[in-house]
Amino acid sequence: MYVQNYSQLISKNLNRNSLELRKIGLKSLEIAISSVEPKKLIRNNMKIYDGNLIIQEDKYDLKKFKRILIIGGGKATAQMAIALDELLKTNSKIEYKGLLNIPEDQELKFRSSTKNIIMNLASHPIPNEAGLNGVNKMLELIDGANKEDLIICLFSGGGSALLPLPKKNITLADIQKIYSLLLASGASIHEINTIRKHISDFKGGNLAKRIYEGSKATTLTIMISDVVGNKLDSIASGPTVPDLTSFSDAYNVLLKYNLLDRIPMSAKEVIIEGAKNPHLENPSKNDPVFENIQTYLIGSVELSVEHVSNYLMKHNFEIDYFSDEISGEAADFGKHLFYLITEKLKEYPKEPEKSRIAMIGTGELTVTLRGKGIGGRNQEMLLNFLNTVKSEKIDYKFFVLGCNLDGIEGNSKAMGAIVDNSLLMETTKNNVNIDNYLSSNNSNAFFNLINGEIITGLTGTNVNDLVLILLELDD
Repeated sequence: MYVQNYSQLISKNLNRNSLELRKIGLKSLEIAISSVEPKKLIRNNMKIYDGNLIIQEDKYDLKKFKRILIIGGGKATAQMAIALDELLKTNSKIEYKGLLNIPEDQELKFRSSTKNIIMNLASHPIPNEAGLNGVNKMLELIDGANKEDLIICLFSGGGSALLPLPKKNITLADIQKIYSLLLASGASIHEINTIRKHISDFKGGNLAKRIYEGSKATTLTIMISDVVGNKLDSIASGPTVPDLTSFSDAYNVLLKYNLLDRIPMSAKEVIIEGAKNPHLENPSKNDPVFENIQTYLIGSVELSVEHVSNYLMKHNFEIDYFSDEISGEAADFGKHLFYLITEKLKEYPKEPEKSRIAMIGTGELTVTLRGKGIGGRNQEMLLNFLNTVKSEKIDYKFFVLGCNLDGIEGNSKAMGAIVDNSLLMETTKNNVNIDNYLSSNNSNAFFNLINGEIITGLTGTNVNDLVLILLELDD
């Protein structure tokens, strides 16, 4: 099982109804994680047959290439690379080698090095020297490529931090400061990546530009999405895909969050100059640098939703995938969640038979840091949901789960948390002051106190966050 504190969450003290919904909800979580394991996604989307590398519906004749170079980075890329290595060494005689940047705290079972592909440990969410060194080694690989080489790029969420390459005059220390400011600002992942793309010579299509200018080698990009809308230029900040944003967009994000005069002058000057000069823009749609690049999205949270929905339907739940683009401030969404549930229940007048409803949402919320507590976006969202419902009349059974499927969120060790009737009753009975926890962004301390946090450790996956609401109505 992925959930390490399952026995704690399935307490013998729970009443029968709460226990049943918890078991169903936590089983759904296990299914959600398992369905997007990177090894499975590679195996389901890639194979070698009759001398051809087949990716989804496309074929590449391996006899045309002398070697394969593999580069990339992200939270899910270690498992992707292990599965790719198994495929290549079992089914092909072609020479291959590579290097990936992966999180330094990723468990060994998710990052065991292969003979041909080096796993370089780097830091996330703030880049470090090891990440920069890894990127420079990747560039040495591709700079030595020619038209007879096949380059395979593996990218997933987390790649934006794990693959630093600052533009000229911007230092790694500058990048570290900018990332810290962005993560605390409340900006969305798309807004954060807009800045990242415009202070990097690797992201925003710039890797594609380097390959084109160097060798024009055939390049295959394999991606797993962790961003709302599966926008390819936002996954790992899109090193090999057209950048759909501009320097002016980056400038406006800095203005919006009052960061323009707080970031290092080196980066500020790059962004201002870029906004004035169209020739400095990152490669965009129809740029010839993308002529020899094919991109494949092999996994996203929608796959988790499909598998979870199939499971829940077997337990007589009606499925409502109410949003695939959850975004905004976590606490605000937590309050809004009660409204969504209330509106949904209006569709179900009480009838003699029991009704079961499952509401599913995916996306990524943000937290504007005000305090120095320990928490994460899903935990903060659920904490304010609980703060909202504690003063409402609840005459139905509910279970709400919010989590980051990669296993860790915010600065906590939890992937998320759960809330249900039992936890609501316990909070009300003990008169817990939820506002104190919210004001200090200390949501994890609260859920740790009431045994509502979910602990998995890093799962090796990386897709959007999942919100699951199970409702049960009786006559």
